[in-house]
Amino acid sequence: MHELALTQGIVDICLQHAGSRKIKVVVVEIGMLSGVVPEAVEFCFAACSRDTLAEAADLEIHQKEAEGRCLDCLMIQP
Repeated sequence: MHELALTQGIVDICLQHAGSRKIKVVVVEIGMLSGVVPEAVEFCFAACSRDTLAEAADLEIHQKEAEGRCLDCLMIQP
């Protein structure tokens, strides 16, 4: 389950930047084509943040739609 390693990395980054401040909210964008299961990240977040300054933090997951880029015209197509 790569979501566990990914979520542990997210928590580690948050803790590095928080210093001694309690973390209240963590916002994450997950692309639709990333292969990451948002529900698994939510589950892993509870485990990875246990006994840390992020333990009571709300996890907000925003799913980002897939985008394509036309190499001929360089326009972004949703």
